[in-house]
Amino acid sequence: MKKSVYVAGALLLLPSISAAQDFNPQPGFYVGAGAGFENYLNSTSSVGGSITGGIGFGLGALIGGYDFVGPRVELEVAYGQAPITANLPNGTFYATGRQLQFMGKVLYDFFPAATFTPYVGAGAGLALVSTSGAFDSAQFAYQGLVGGAWNIDSQWRIFLEGRYIGTTSPTVNVAGVSVTAPNNNIVAIIGGQYKFAPPAAAPPPPPPPAAAAPSFMVFFDWDRSNLSAQALNTIRQAAGAYKTKGSARITATGHTDTSGPENYNMALSLRRANTVKDALVREGVPATAIAVIGRGEAGLLVQTADGVREPQNRRVEIVIQ
Repeated sequence: MKKSVYVAGALLLLPSISAAQDFNPQPGFYVGAGAGFENYLNSTSSVGGSITGGIGFGLGALIGGYDFVGPRVELEVAYGQAPITANLPNGTFYATGRQLQFMGKVLYDFFPAATFTPYVGAGAGLALVSTSGAFDSAQFAYQGLVGGAWNIDSQWRIFLEGRYIGTTSPTVNVAGVSVTAPNNNIVAIIGGQYKFAPPAAAPPPPPPPAAAAPSFMVFFDWDRSNLSAQALNTIRQAAGAYKTKGSARITATGHTDTSGPENYNMALSLRRANTVKDALVREGVPATAIAVIGRGEAGLLVQTADGVREPQNRRVEIVIQ
């Protein structure tokens, strides 16, 4: 009977092998190829006598597979041939058994993230069997397998596995005699697999720009800390912004121009800031939410020489955070 070599696996040409370590496997499609040897399990024929087989070889290709990280599914095609000896009642005959096989498989990796993982699997499909040239016998084929795989990295793997492969009993022509016999094989295979890299994840969107803290400015007459009608309207807007924001803090920072003594201006800037704070409290802002700072002549809005009365510098800045 023919010797079936069923192969699963990947390309035998592998990249340079470096120290393999555990990794984070990802689901994905893979392909492969491999080769191996088989041994036909001796049997008896339908016309009597025995059928034995020698060591054969086979080549196979993994048409496609998908790794779910643990469970896997595969579709393979394989060709194998081996010498057979049929010791029949009418004589001893020699032939070459050949088999072309198509099979789907389900497998399971026990440790898919480890450098080495054992696995098991089973498959079923169609086998075309012949001993006389043409594939003249189509049979149901099945297999069970155990193996071990070395995960070189997240894409490359090599494996070694043993399989039991059988078919329903084919009827083939041996020296003009139709002979039916079991077709069971033990196969050893070495091969490899290449998993296609998953598509690169889209980069996360950039974080939204930080919203600028709302701020308001209240201006004062020269050497004054009282509030104008326009200043009161600005303070009402600041209080409304605070209430809209909810939980927040307000900083009121007072400034003066460069006219007058420096110590006097520092005290004046603090009076202006406290005046704004009191107005904010009257508008419903808690006093505990307001910090008051006096900077005197520091932090000029408009740079001037000393002693210049600049209206833009006589101000309180209200910042809501």
